[in-house]
Amino acid sequence: MTATSAKVIWFWQRIVSPHMAGLAVALLRQGCEVVYVAEKRMSEERARQGWAPPFLGGVRLELASSTAELQALISSAPSDSVHICQGIRGNGLVGIAQVALARRGLRQWVVMETVEDSNWRGILKRLEYRRLFWQWRSHQRGVLAIGHSTPTWVAKRGMPDGRVFPFAYFLSLFLSEIPIVRVNEGRFRVVFVGQFINLKRLDLLISALALLNNTNVELVVIGSGPLKNELFAMAETALPGRINLIGRLPVDEVPGEVAKADCLVLPSRYDGWGAVVSESLMVGTPAICSDRCGSATVVRASGYGGVFRSGDIDDLVVTLERTVSKGRLLLGERLALVDWAKCLGADAGANYLLNILEHADGRLGRPLPPWEIS
Repeated sequence: MTATSAKVIWFWQRIVSPHMAGLAVALLRQGCEVVYVAEKRMSEERARQGWAPPFLGGVRLELASSTAELQALISSAPSDSVHICQGIRGNGLVGIAQVALARRGLRQWVVMETVEDSNWRGILKRLEYRRLFWQWRSHQRGVLAIGHSTPTWVAKRGMPDGRVFPFAYFLSLFLSEIPIVRVNEGRFRVVFVGQFINLKRLDLLISALALLNNTNVELVVIGSGPLKNELFAMAETALPGRINLIGRLPVDEVPGEVAKADCLVLPSRYDGWGAVVSESLMVGTPAICSDRCGSATVVRASGYGGVFRSGDIDDLVVTLERTVSKGRLLLGERLALVDWAKCLGADAGANYLLNILEHADGRLGRPLPPWEIS
């Protein structure tokens, strides 16, 4: 069921994120008035990773880099507007905006990923988030919790269950226009997309592939980073003749390469979501990820690939062997996966968000996440 009443929705983000822009554009198509406020179009770090400012269509973009600019924008916001704010801690000018929005009594929602809370710092983070949710309990309508463990984590920090909603990064369906490549021969192709940093655990994937009983498997690597030389040397030794290092690609070219693979693996020690997993499923390529990736929830729901225990090479080997032994998907299976993965698209996300807002206003029952609707 889709909500019918038009909404005025403002997004508050630090940059114009390709992971949120599609949702904003889809809400505009649904008849909403949409405003996207950001500190700047793109950060230098993201630009180095190949990101570019995403398409926003007719969405009104406001760049605000000072408190005065934020205050002026908030003063102009209609009294019935809904405000989707990035995070509740360490979020720059968004945090200043949240205080000003609260003063006006405007409806606020937090959208946030899983919080990395390992080691002793995690204890401090859990305490801090409990304090923040208590402090903001009367100002926040709810939390859009991105990641399979995030809803439970947020609820344990004191946000009532009824105000916590599983959420995702809902992506533009331009991905559905990418040709589905059916490969009938050659090695089973595993693809990794990400930065060459310790967090992403490409080293774990290389070691796991070297332990497979089946040597008819190759690894395609897309990305770059400070560990490039070290990891490539490791791969050449562990997987001689079975490694293809493509390097960094513009963000919009990555899905086309993923569509040529038989399986994507995201072995991260931690990932708030892992948008490349959504992209992979949306182009019909099964995915494997660690249970510390937020996107583990949609990998399980897809019925393909698998989820392994983060950092556990034996579990990753088992998951890889199971996936490889099933063989590459037939064309019909890949097309069926593409069709299922529309639940991760921006239009599905817009419908879901509008239904959440209707539910919060008491006009609709609690909606299910799109990936849980059979």
